[in-house]
Amino acid sequence: MTLFLIFLCASEEHDLWTYVDDENWDGSKVNVAGMAPVVAVPTTSGTGSEVGRASVITNEDDHTKKIIFHPGMLPARVILDPVVTAGLPPHLSAAVGMDALSHCMEAFSSPVYHPLAQGIGLEGMKLIKDWLPRVYKDGSDIEARAHLQIASTMGCTAFQKGLGAMHSLAHPCGAVLNTHHGLTNAVVMPYVMAYNKAEVSDKFADLARYLDLPHHSFEGVMEWVIELRKELQIPHTLKDIGVEESHVAQLAPMAVLDPSTGTNPVPLTDASAAELFRNCINGNL
Repeated sequence: MTLFLIFLCASEEHDLWTYVDDENWDGSKVNVAGMAPVVAVPTTSGTGSEVGRASVITNEDDHTKKIIFHPGMLPARVILDPVVTAGLPPHLSAAVGMDALSHCMEAFSSPVYHPLAQGIGLEGMKLIKDWLPRVYKDGSDIEARAHLQIASTMGCTAFQKGLGAMHSLAHPCGAVLNTHHGLTNAVVMPYVMAYNKAEVSDKFADLARYLDLPHHSFEGVMEWVIELRKELQIPHTLKDIGVEESHVAQLAPMAVLDPSTGTNPVPLTDASAAELFRNCINGNL
C-alpha cells in the first residue's frame, strides 16, 4: 500500500500524519482531483491491499503503526495474476498465507453485524485450508497460487467487519521489533483464539462444520490451526521471533490503543494484553 500512499500525497501540501485514520481524520483536506488512479497487481497472497483504501506506515518517532486512509486510494483496477507470486519462497508464502487467514478469521470473529463480510471470511478460510499447504509444498502450483490469491483478496474485503487482537499484538511487535507482520499474526493466532473462546465458540463450531474438520467445535478449529502451523513450520511462540518478556511493558499499552482492538470479541485492557503477550512469549495456551 505504500505506492497507493504516494498517489494520495502526490499533490498534497499537508504533513503525512494529517491523513491518519483516527478521531481527527478529515478527508476534506485531501486534494481528490490531484490523486492518480491506481492499477494494483499484488505479488503476494496475504494483505489483500489491492482491495483496500489504506496504507499502514510506521511512525519512527514513537514506533507506532499508523493507518493512512482515504476512499480514493482504492485501486481503480486489480489484476490478480498468480504467476507473479510463483517465485515467493515457502517461508514467505506461509507467512502471508497465514496473514490472509488471520484477516478472514478475525473478521468472522468480530461482533460487528455484517453478513456479507461474514460469508466472505468463511469461504476465504475454506480456500486457505484447501490450498495454502499445496502452495507451501510446491510454489510452482499455479492452480493453488490462484486460489490463495483470491482468498487473500477476500480476507481484506471481509475485514471491513473489523479485525481483532491478533493484529493488535502484531502491529506493535512489527513497529518496535520489526517482526514480519504475517508471521507474527500466525504465531499469536491460537493464543488470541483461546483468549476469545467464550465469545466465539458457537461461531467456531459452525466454522468447523464448514471446513469439514473432524471435531465440530472450537477445539476442532484450534487443532486445525495448530497442525497447520506445524505443517508450515511457523514458530510456536513470540520468543522464537525475538519478543521477550522485557518488551511487554511497552507493547501491551500499544496493543490496547491499536485500531484493531475495538472489534475484538473480548475487550482488551493493559493487564489482559500484558497477560496475552506473556502467553504468546512463553507458549501458554
